[in-house]
Amino acid sequence: MFKLEARPAPSRLWSYGAPVLALAITVLIGVALFLLLGKDPLRGLQVFFWEPIKTPYALGELAVKATPLLLIALGLAVCFRSNVWNIGAEGQFVLGAVAAGGVALLADKGTGPWIVPVILCAGVLGGMAWAGITALLRDRFNANEILVSLMLVYVATLLLSYLVYGPWKDPMGYNFPQTKMFERVTQMPKLFAGSRVTIGLPLALAAAAALWVFLFRTRAGFALQVGGLAPAAARYAGFSSRRALWVALLISGGAAGLAGALEVAGPIGQLTPYVPAGYGFAAIIVAFVGRLHPVGMVLSALLMSMFYIGGELAQSRLGLPKALTGVFQGLLLFTLLACDTLVAYRLRWAAARKEAH
Repeated sequence: MFKLEARPAPSRLWSYGAPVLALAITVLIGVALFLLLGKDPLRGLQVFFWEPIKTPYALGELAVKATPLLLIALGLAVCFRSNVWNIGAEGQFVLGAVAAGGVALLADKGTGPWIVPVILCAGVLGGMAWAGITALLRDRFNANEILVSLMLVYVATLLLSYLVYGPWKDPMGYNFPQTKMFERVTQMPKLFAGSRVTIGLPLALAAAAALWVFLFRTRAGFALQVGGLAPAAARYAGFSSRRALWVALLISGGAAGLAGALEVAGPIGQLTPYVPAGYGFAAIIVAFVGRLHPVGMVLSALLMSMFYIGGELAQSRLGLPKALTGVFQGLLLFTLLACDTLVAYRLRWAAARKEAH
């Protein structure tokens, strides 16, 4: 029989190996699911892991999906390393999209390219404002940031619905709940001809590099992490827990809001009730699979975007439900939580003892 034995120190090997093992177990469970659903497992794996990368256009679509996931995950990593549990990045994403969409709707035929940075700034400020509500309630009333940020997701979604069903509804849109298409000048510049990849991709990669510098090369980043790991030590060192709370949530909200702005002024091109795509929740998985490290989150964002694209392809080509994407995301998270046990514990073989009669 096997038993768990505590390690004298956390295993560095398994801290990086656990996500790989979790992915392998997820794939094995996925094969079993395909067999239970009466589908060819090899074809299913091909749809999820080969189709999204087999052509230059497919790689571009992979980058389009990975960009918002990476941006939101980078902001969440700041919160989680600070022991601030922001679970409402989806709401901050939506508010960033709403703020950016509101600015984009002001543009007309005579508007110049200067509107693009204004749209991005509006998205950042919208996300920061929504995260600031959580920070304020936590700071002033000691409200639980998990519940507050999560409930604000639903408020943000309802606000978006009110706008697209009401004052911002396109009068020429055949009564569909959507705004008019944004003017061409408001669209995010594309990087390649024939691809939907926009300047959001280099912005996300630059944000990953900036986060690495902030976390590991600045005093402010060190203070945030110390506050998360050892609050008493942080207070003794003179680090402000209130400042850490506000900085973490505002950075996280701003990153999610930027992702929302890039999405509505990029691939979507208008506001609709379907702007909330679950990126804010999926980014939590991206952050933890990437070990809250910028490089790891770049790789895990690509993996998660494969799940999104694979789920869409499985729906159209294999006749499987769209919910399969969420199934794979959930499997990856739960297997990661299980495999993380190996970081602090090792499996030992213990011979069963025979009871004396």
